[in-house]
Amino acid sequence: MVVILNFSHPLTEPQKEQIQILAGQAIEEVKTVAVQINQGEPLEPQLAAIVDAVQLTSEEWQTRELLINPPGYASAAFVLLAMLHGRIGHFPSLIRMRPKHGPITTFEVAEILNLQNIREQARLKRQ
Repeated sequence: MVVILNFSHPLTEPQKEQIQILAGQAIEEVKTVAVQINQGEPLEPQLAAIVDAVQLTSEEWQTRELLINPPGYASAAFVLLAMLHGRIGHFPSLIRMRPKHGPITTFEVAEILNLQNIREQARLKRQ
């Protein structure tokens, strides 16, 4: 079972169902952590506090199956990714959301991206 670390908007039930189908496993828990960035302050300590708010032990970071819904703010997402890589020991998998077409703006799960696999494939191009 997978634990979702949600650093974005709350996930709807249909989105959770999409995630379970794409991940091929049930969701054990969704931990939603608010991401509010103060543009007047350094980014790194703000993201460190956000990651600490997840409240996982060192062992849990390294052994739980984690799926990340990153924040939409690109700079925050990059710093978050670096911090998660440091705690997990590898790149996590990400949820990619996309807007659905229609008269009301809603979002659906587009795909799950296994960043570790993407990295390993990219390394083959270093030759």
